[in-house]
Amino acid sequence: MNFDRTMKVGIAIALAIAILAPVLASSNPDGLESTASSFPSAEDKEQPALESPMPDYVVPALGDGPLSGALAIALGTVLVLLLTIGTGRFISAKRQKDEGH
Repeated sequence: MNFDRTMKVGIAIALAIAILAPVLASSNPDGLESTASSFPSAEDKEQPALESPMPDYVVPALGDGPLSGALAIALGTVLVLLLTIGTGRFISAKRQKDEGH
């Protein structure tokens, strides 16, 4: 991979936020979460089509804690980064093929 300095700094910042977020997050629910809890949810009525691999930002093998949350968010950040890079390369290759280069 050929990333320039800006990309590397952006990735470092995203991973730093991912690692620090569970440690610095409040244990009190935010406004949206507290309002949503007063309404019946679809979760009570239907089963999801797919189970989340890391529900509630927790790596199940590590239990519930700041380290588990940080790892779950960091893994999610890296996964989204890899999917974005892969999608960009796919679109770029398709455009080059369509243009005949």
